[in-house]
Amino acid sequence: MADKGCESTARAETLQRTLMMRVGRGKELPELKILIVDDSSAMRMIVKRTLRQAGFEGHEITEAPDGAKALVAIRAVAPDLVLSDWNMPNMNGLELLQALGAAGVKTVFGFVTTEVTPDMRARATGAGAKFLIAKPFTPESFREALEPHVR
Repeated sequence: MADKGCESTARAETLQRTLMMRVGRGKELPELKILIVDDSSAMRMIVKRTLRQAGFEGHEITEAPDGAKALVAIRAVAPDLVLSDWNMPNMNGLELLQALGAAGVKTVFGFVTTEVTPDMRARATGAGAKFLIAKPFTPESFREALEPHVR
């Protein structure tokens, strides 16, 4: 598993460098693998639509209804970006992020959640989350949160 973690780290760092080099140059970004994790199928559809409206269209998007299924999907798909709800059955978003950290899996991980108290933010960032997007959200809030990490 250590080799997988190193490969994931190197791949995430290379992707981030590539994306950062393309900022402001008018070039098309490479296709990203994005995993949306939420127990509400309606919310997963809203997040997909908001990604498109924020300018993140044309990427490979997969979905998972909870953290446990997301963990399986992450091992299979190796997404570049994970957008996760916090409160879900079976395994919540924080438990998912902690499981990824324990397994040495490196990916850009952020929360799309109603849980945005200072304590929740501290717990999320302490576990490795790069951002939190508060519900309700806008395309602009997605752009502001995602651009520093994927462009």
